[in-house]
Amino acid sequence: MCGIIGFTGRCEAAPILLEGLRRLEYRGYDSAGLVTGTGRQLHVRKKAGRLCELLRLLAAQPAAGCYGIGHTRWATHGPANDRNAHPHTDSRGWIAVVHNGVIDNYAVLREQLQRQGVVFRSDTDTEVLAHLIARCYQGDLVGAVQQALQLVRGTYGLAVVCQQEPGIIVAARLGSPLVIGSGRAGRYLASDAHALAGWVDKLHYLEDGQICQLSGEDCELFDQRLAPLTITLQDAPGELTDGLLDKGDYPHFMLKEIYEQPEALTNAMRGRLHEADATAHFGGLNLTAAQLRQVERIIITGCGTSYYAGLVGEYLIEELARLPVEVEYASELRYRHPPLDRHTILLAITQSGETADTLAAVREAKRRGQITLAICNVVGSSIAREADGGVYLHAGPEIGVASTKAFTAQCLVLTLLALYLGRLRHLSAAQGQRILQELRALPEAVRAAFACHTQVKSIAEKYAHVHNALYLGRQYLYPVALEGALKLKEISYIHAEGYPAAEMKHGPIALVDEHTPSVFLVPRGQVFDKVLANMQEIKARGGPIIAVVSGHDPEVAALADDVISIPHVPEYLQPIVAVVPLQLLAYEMALLRGCDVDRPRHLAKSVTVE
Repeated sequence: MCGIIGFTGRCEAAPILLEGLRRLEYRGYDSAGLVTGTGRQLHVRKKAGRLCELLRLLAAQPAAGCYGIGHTRWATHGPANDRNAHPHTDSRGWIAVVHNGVIDNYAVLREQLQRQGVVFRSDTDTEVLAHLIARCYQGDLVGAVQQALQLVRGTYGLAVVCQQEPGIIVAARLGSPLVIGSGRAGRYLASDAHALAGWVDKLHYLEDGQICQLSGEDCELFDQRLAPLTITLQDAPGELTDGLLDKGDYPHFMLKEIYEQPEALTNAMRGRLHEADATAHFGGLNLTAAQLRQVERIIITGCGTSYYAGLVGEYLIEELARLPVEVEYASELRYRHPPLDRHTILLAITQSGETADTLAAVREAKRRGQITLAICNVVGSSIAREADGGVYLHAGPEIGVASTKAFTAQCLVLTLLALYLGRLRHLSAAQGQRILQELRALPEAVRAAFACHTQVKSIAEKYAHVHNALYLGRQYLYPVALEGALKLKEISYIHAEGYPAAEMKHGPIALVDEHTPSVFLVPRGQVFDKVLANMQEIKARGGPIIAVVSGHDPEVAALADDVISIPHVPEYLQPIVAVVPLQLLAYEMALLRGCDVDRPRHLAKSVTVE
């Protein structure tokens, strides 16, 4: 959530800042702003609402200058209005700051500054930073930022400019990501490397506690005591320049990413299926087979969609590898003190690699000496760098706030990991070969599932007016019910809940009426008859039923009001195929209700604050 962009160099900064902010829109925001500098004058422009509002303001009041910083804000302290939008300045207007994160002790600092005569013009915690830096400033912006941050408790990724030092941008990071880039036109700064696509050929990711100073020709890096550090520039990933940030022929990123899932699954498997050993191979686990055989327990942690993928992983690893698995919300795990022995591994799942709670859980586990692994989609992200080892999804950039292809790629990588661990233990070569064969057929099964889209549209038209929905599944499909309900909530704003189908009669059945559809995930499997009985209970109470089945199933059709057919796959792969119609249903319902599909209200793609 929130986004930072900065540029200093040999061309006008405002167009670059605006394009960078456009690329950061997917992270979620409710106001936008920028500041540029000419000579010893700063030009601050900011507006509540979408980026188009800032564009209108700049059309009337241009902001000239060859350096500047910009920000998209997701409100935390104070409502989304013009005065709370970033950048924030000190009383004299010399210092301008943009900031991601939360200053925990801002109230105490604000009170101290007010007693010293400072007048605040916003409700934000960020304005405190502008005033602190200004009071520390004595002709050295880096030194002022460093001194001010000694007084701060909390998290920050921040960028600062000062009218007394034209062309200079100072940035600092603690718990909120920042990346600096070098390009032909100058030096760049962003909270997400994708914002720099096509502009830079070299990148450096700031570590916690680091401060950097950018000029048009140079970049200097310091630690918290201002001791100089060496910058290690790395080549920018190829995906930053290959056009993946465009919607192409699709009306929304979400729909594009739903239809990219076969390719994403293929990419996630590429080079990882090992025919001779009948297993999966990974290059980044950084653990030997002997070390993995010593593992006696796995704790999976994540947030939102990644947590639900972790639940799928629990079923997979316990069935294929016979290893006990627990799945924990990262926001809870970071504050718990569960007993962890040296044979326990923490596996963190995150699309962005920057999720604050998941990152904190990884750091706590590392502090306690645990081995940490990560499943992540973003190369160079904080969790990818800090975990002891891990696996990249290679799903490509996911821009839509509601995760789609990342979920199925996470489930697939967990399947590969379960296969690998299983082959180290008890799975035979014949069983491994069968699983490999079924995995190779999976992308085509997902592609075939898109045939349901027309039918899903008609079902969406039938139910777009409802206020509540239930999603029900069992075993591997229980987490998919949770994920389907989350998708509907996220982008259509319809209240929805997911449950194990058998739990429906332990409370949720009280919600059933003729206006509350129940979406049953009921492909053939070991508990098919049990789920069918649960459907009977809903039917007896007059609740409409939408059923997702494999192939043609007359038993289900006799009970359901609407049936969605998907290809048949083995039970352990059903989550990856069965989620497709649920993604499409949420998308079509949101369209019919006039919702912003790619940028739903109040949500952010990368949740970098607690």
